[in-house]
Amino acid sequence: MLNFRVDGKLALVTGSSRGIGLAIATALADAGADIIAVSSKLEVTGSAVEQAVLASGKKFYAYQCDLSDRASVYAFIEKVKAEHPLIDILVNNAGHILRKPAAEHPDEFWDTIIDINLNAQFILAREFGRDMVARGTGKIIFTCSLLSFQGGINVPGYAASKGAISSLLKALANEWAGSGVNVNGVAPGYIATDNTEQLRADASRSAAILSRIPANRWGLPEDMAGAYVFLSSTAADYINGTIITVDGGWMGR
Repeated sequence: MLNFRVDGKLALVTGSSRGIGLAIATALADAGADIIAVSSKLEVTGSAVEQAVLASGKKFYAYQCDLSDRASVYAFIEKVKAEHPLIDILVNNAGHILRKPAAEHPDEFWDTIIDINLNAQFILAREFGRDMVARGTGKIIFTCSLLSFQGGINVPGYAASKGAISSLLKALANEWAGSGVNVNGVAPGYIATDNTEQLRADASRSAAILSRIPANRWGLPEDMAGAYVFLSSTAADYINGTIITVDGGWMGR
């Protein structure tokens, strides 16, 4: 039998206070991992992710980090490394989206999205990945997007960041696969989260989206969890630089 469990591993999951990140952290805990949860406004105690992890009988550690602020990112990394020297699994899941047509898309929108969705992701991967390479083992998973493959509408910064993440994870995989570190991604389809609230509230846009999804429904955060657990496990030891789409069939249409 292939081993899809991650018993005894420590997983760091960014953006884990709600939505897809919460589902990832919960699933990894169910599969045996202790969890470091990270979010800009994560409660120190009593959060939904803490309750879910503890219900699985696993250890839970909460951290706050503003991924749009470079100093905050480095301070977070220093603190985590001091308190948890061995991170087995890094899930770069945190992300943000700001909508405005390209001709009206302000610099501050662009800068915020690139800082959160790309710059912080690279810094985290580099700093924790360096330690994984030195140990000869580790798993890094990026949350990509359908806009890692497509352009989208009214989200040029988001599309640029997710397209870049697609190339970044391949670049890291090329360098680190030979050192026992697997770097891959998961691309969610249209999932019912805060990021898609505006789309779901627009009746015509929602209908257009659903018309292209063979599964004929919006995805749920829980639909994403299995792909992350798989890529975190030894069952995925020979998978490098790959993006798994979990989209109800959207990309096959």
